[in-house]
Amino acid sequence: MPVVSRLSMTPVKGTALHHPTSLAVTRNGVEDNRRFHLVDARHRLVNGKQHGPLVRLTAHYDGSRRHLSLQIPGREPVQGTTTEPGEPVVTDFYGREVPGHLVSGPWSAALTEFVGEPVHLVATDSPGDAVDVHPVTLISSATIEHLRSVTPEGERLDQRRFRMLVELDGCGVHEEDTWAGRRLRVGGATVRVVGPVPRCVVTNENPDSGEVDVNTLKAITRYRGEPATDLTTPVAHLPDNGAVLFGMYATVEEPGSIGVGDHVEVIAAGATAGS
Repeated sequence: MPVVSRLSMTPVKGTALHHPTSLAVTRNGVEDNRRFHLVDARHRLVNGKQHGPLVRLTAHYDGSRRHLSLQIPGREPVQGTTTEPGEPVVTDFYGREVPGHLVSGPWSAALTEFVGEPVHLVATDSPGDAVDVHPVTLISSATIEHLRSVTPEGERLDQRRFRMLVELDGCGVHEEDTWAGRRLRVGGATVRVVGPVPRCVVTNENPDSGEVDVNTLKAITRYRGEPATDLTTPVAHLPDNGAVLFGMYATVEEPGSIGVGDHVEVIAAGATAGS
């Protein structure tokens, strides 16, 4: 039976990932995952596609105190409470409008200095909304290892490049692809696998520096070929129009806790999640 081998999240979209031993999953996903994101002066989304070195930043967020700390290389942590909302904004997440508010405090000025152009920190009005398409992503470690094995210098293909919420052991290569449309019991949560995750240029970037060092997209396409066009989600609403597929999206049907070591079970058609 597959098991959860790794969890990955970050409170600020595009920054360095954390790997907790467990996560609470709501119907809207993990509330503190990508609780914040960046926009430019025109309030357009800014992430690793626009500025890869964001992965050099480490963010810590305590939701109970609404306290955010951002570690930027070469300076003291930029921190404080995020209780004072600023100007309301709506961010376009690949055709999906996500309401939020600019975050008052020291972060935007510090981030602007780091990025080299004006950027603002935004908190989504509904925690969990700042995901690209669906709240849960999952992939098997066997799939990543296979990509490494067929790619020159494949040892550079660290799992962090793919920024997946849930990684699984005990699966075959691309076994997760066969779960499209199926329900999974993952620890204490139940999810429904929707369809493939379209990959963007962020996967080409080193997860420590943010610099492009491997053409991961080309490597995936080399062995998988061009994707089919009959995707569950309309192509116009997918990052980079769904050009390269790797990993799977899922929605949350029953909230619960997911922890490293938890079993993953495909629920038979007609069965209830608790049966």
